[in-house]
Amino acid sequence: MQENHQSYRRTVEFKPGARNLFFHILTACNLSCRHCYINKDQHGGNMLNMEDIRTWLRVFHGGRVEETNVIFLGGEPTLHPQLPEAVRAARELGYSSVTIDTNGFLFHDLLVRLSPAELDYLSFSLDGSCPQVNDSIRGEGVFDVCTRNIQRAVRAGFAVSSIFTVSRMNLGDLPNMPALLHGLGVRRFFIQVVGIRGNSGRMTKCTQGVELQVARRDWENVVPEVARHAASLGIHVTFPKVFLDVSEPFQCAGLVADNYFVFPNGRVYRCPLCEDYAIHSMEICDGELRKRPPITERELFPLNIPEGCVFNRILQPGNISYDASGVPVNKIACCMLKEEIVPLPKN
Repeated sequence: MQENHQSYRRTVEFKPGARNLFFHILTACNLSCRHCYINKDQHGGNMLNMEDIRTWLRVFHGGRVEETNVIFLGGEPTLHPQLPEAVRAARELGYSSVTIDTNGFLFHDLLVRLSPAELDYLSFSLDGSCPQVNDSIRGEGVFDVCTRNIQRAVRAGFAVSSIFTVSRMNLGDLPNMPALLHGLGVRRFFIQVVGIRGNSGRMTKCTQGVELQVARRDWENVVPEVARHAASLGIHVTFPKVFLDVSEPFQCAGLVADNYFVFPNGRVYRCPLCEDYAIHSMEICDGELRKRPPITERELFPLNIPEGCVFNRILQPGNISYDASGVPVNKIACCMLKEEIVPLPKN
């Protein structure tokens, strides 16, 4: 188990010219996860047909020679019977990388109908190292199904990654994840911070709701150390920066990066924090991408405030601490700003 890879840590800078398409091809799901961010009232309940998928993929690639990446999402994207055809359409159009994010159930014989060469990563959501933790969040029996299908995917030759969404429900179990993922053959580990939108947003508004977000001290005491441990086992780890010191500069991805969060009702957001609200910058109409008139998220991106991210200040102000004079003691980073710990090959 003790591979002891050397590693290096870096902040992943926003890359001008790179484009990331987070493509929700449906919102239906077989699970009802407690922290799911999908909001059908805002995102629609339809499943895109293959003609629309091809058209929308063309819209966001547009024959670009720069790096363009697509992540197929849901709901549960493997519920779409034509997902393999969608993956191939993205490849034909020249997308640089193609990823599928799945809850692990792998409907419609996905591993049979796709080859490992057609997909860069098959990414499984797993929010605990054991059924007791994972299934309390994602549903009874999910851990066993997900881990079994991770093993099937690894045996079939797919590059497999795993996503863990950190909240107060599972932070204490995060240190157990590296050993599990190493044993399963997972190559990349994405640690995410829970977003207060969709189901988790409704939970926090309820008088009996659970406070889900993790305090800065707890995040910084646990997450980087877990990432280092995973990297020592040869797993490439990505996690959000989340907190900035007051002296660190704040950058908004909405101003300096090309990220598009696309939903089947045609809404196109540039910031995922806004997805519970009808303030999307763009929409797809008749196969064309169109800017929406103000006021949208776009007009708020340039606001420069001491707290860092303006959307966090508006929507999740409990993340920010102030001193006795009312000055923030930390800033909240853009949610798209990531750090990586990358294992080096062993000599």
